[in-house]
Amino acid sequence: MSSLLQNSEFFGAALTIIAFEAGLALRRRFNNPLVNPFLISVIIIIGALYILGLDYESYSLSAQHISFLVTPATVCLAIPLYRQLRVLRENLAAVLAGICAGVLINAAVIFAAATIARLGHVEYVSLLPKSITTPIGMALSAEYGGIEAMTILAILVTGISGNVMGEWLLRLVRVRHAVSRGLAMCASAHAIGTARAMEMGEIEGAMSGLAIAVTGLLTVAAMPLFSHLI
Repeated sequence: MSSLLQNSEFFGAALTIIAFEAGLALRRRFNNPLVNPFLISVIIIIGALYILGLDYESYSLSAQHISFLVTPATVCLAIPLYRQLRVLRENLAAVLAGICAGVLINAAVIFAAATIARLGHVEYVSLLPKSITTPIGMALSAEYGGIEAMTILAILVTGISGNVMGEWLLRLVRVRHAVSRGLAMCASAHAIGTARAMEMGEIEGAMSGLAIAVTGLLTVAAMPLFSHLI
């Protein structure tokens, strides 16, 4: 059975879809941000692979059909942004300043945490891309000598934490402007935060979708400056 599944071209894709649908069903059932579909799907997938005795490489290979959809899904984020072009033009300077601030603060926090924890260079550069999308983060981690698995874990934890707690924290510090809320969700939690921002409102989702691309580009530009600090 394990051998059959390990050689299957679609097992990983099917497992991913089933796990995420289960997460969505639980979210609808309990209607609580703590019941996060991303986290639930990860737990289900890890449990299924462990019980079935399958390795991650086999799962990843058969789940690549899902990965192919990431690019067109990201491009689709331009649709809500197009609908909010007027809002973007009116707040362009604030949007750019907010995105730049988010990139710099993320880098500064990782530098401070790595210094306090006395992390080495490899661990430090592995954590630096934690607040951008996984493909860009993995590429940067590999380019600067980081551990890709550690980078993926950091990105996943960051995204899920922002998705679960982001809106609550924004209410706590009384951030009410839709543009600011959208930018904050992406700057702290990348694509998973953007998914939550779209649930918060159309403007929040549009601004967060814009910030995904710009944050990734700015992080790529900032990596040479920060990667050699430790």
